[in-house]
Amino acid sequence: MKNGKKLIEECVRMILLLAAVSIVAFLLITKAPIDPLVSYVGTNSTLSEEAKEKIAEEWGLNEPLPERFITWVEHVLHGDLGISITYKKPVIEVIKTRFSYSIVLMMLAWGLSGIIGFTLGVICGMRQGGILDKVVKIFCLLMKSAPVFWIGLLVLTIFAVQLGWFPIGMAVPVGKLAEDVTLGDRIYHLILPVLTLTIVNISEVVLYTRQKVIEIMNSDFILYAKARGENNIQIVKRHVLRNVALPAITVQFTSFNELFGGMALAETVFAYPGIGNAITSAAMNADVPLLLGIAMFSALFVFTGNLIANFLYGVLDPRIREGEKHE
Repeated sequence: MKNGKKLIEECVRMILLLAAVSIVAFLLITKAPIDPLVSYVGTNSTLSEEAKEKIAEEWGLNEPLPERFITWVEHVLHGDLGISITYKKPVIEVIKTRFSYSIVLMMLAWGLSGIIGFTLGVICGMRQGGILDKVVKIFCLLMKSAPVFWIGLLVLTIFAVQLGWFPIGMAVPVGKLAEDVTLGDRIYHLILPVLTLTIVNISEVVLYTRQKVIEIMNSDFILYAKARGENNIQIVKRHVLRNVALPAITVQFTSFNELFGGMALAETVFAYPGIGNAITSAAMNADVPLLLGIAMFSALFVFTGNLIANFLYGVLDPRIREGEKHE
């Protein structure tokens, strides 16, 4: 009963979130200075004014903004997100195709940044003031303030251009037939984009975990544990990990929105055909249907990530489950 009520509450929150995102995104995108009709036909188009007017009428660009929004919502509720101006395909098809590439890139970068970041954070917190702690801290502060595209260009220049270890971009080898592309080829082309996004997203979890470990190590119960003869390994297993895991998971799951933003720039740098690259192309071409579809999809994706984190809390910390039972 309790789980059912919580699920209903989360569904209501999701609907309210999507409604708010749709309104804000629609207003921002439709008020953008780029004219979607000009982007579609081009600035040097030879189409007559009558033809342009017909296209505008078909798209509903001449209708008042509230009517256009209501029409769009009605189509969305029927599963129709419109046709992408950039790709000349249904928006839902573009998102599905592009996301199949991006989900692999995101999950690998998100998983690696979480695992490596948490491990480094614990080690640096346990060895506060050491050489490794200082080097990692400086590195994280630099990476946290560096633009994603700059890191991507730096990685691309060093490992692809100068050393020639990896391909310059794309998701598969250029000129190779789809049926001839192997899993090794795809992994080979994923390494640099994954490395870039991992570097970008690792800083926050490292610094946060490190600070939490330092706070725990300076607490009274750690002094008591040391007085009982527990060594560092026992302290980490019995006290540090269980108290740091939940905050670290919170930070990691809330990084979904940052990962989306960084992914758009990283995919552009590496010409990776994911949803981030589609965002850039849609923005450049004033592709309103695709931008709105991606905005709704990204909000849903981030919400799902936070929802998973909430459920994981109960798995990792039994006290949360017990608290819910006694409410």
